Amino acid sequence: QLQLVESGGASVQAGGSLRLSCVVSGFTYKSDCITWFRQPPGKEREAVATIYTGDGMTYIADSVKGRFTISQDVAKNTVYLHMNTSKPEDTAMYYCAAPSSWHPCPPRPLASAYAIWGQGTQVTVST
Repeated sequence: QLQLVESGGASVQAGGSLRLSCVVSGFTYKSDCITWFRQPPGKEREAVATIYTGDGMTYIADSVKGRFTISQDVAKNTVYLHMNTSKPEDTAMYYCAAPSSWHPCPPRPLASAYAIWGQGTQVTVST
């Protein structure tokens, strides 16, 4: 069973940068993609960035485009979310997620389409 562990969350001031990490372990297959989601207090979980692990192609949500990027270090089995020019509205619990074993990346980045989740890491952006 694939396991995901996030880290790197912190409290930062607006305009600051953070790098979140998602370490992937326990796999007997390579997940087709890894997606970062976030869930602000009292709101639904939304996808912010996806990386296709085979060719490294990425998708960035419009809400964070130009500020967030996603990358992977294959040797370290780690996917990163790079958060730049942070804003108070970026405050949320951030999760990385993968589709079910041997399933392709969901065509739409809906939380309900992902079966494997990490425990989350908290990001707080203050003014």
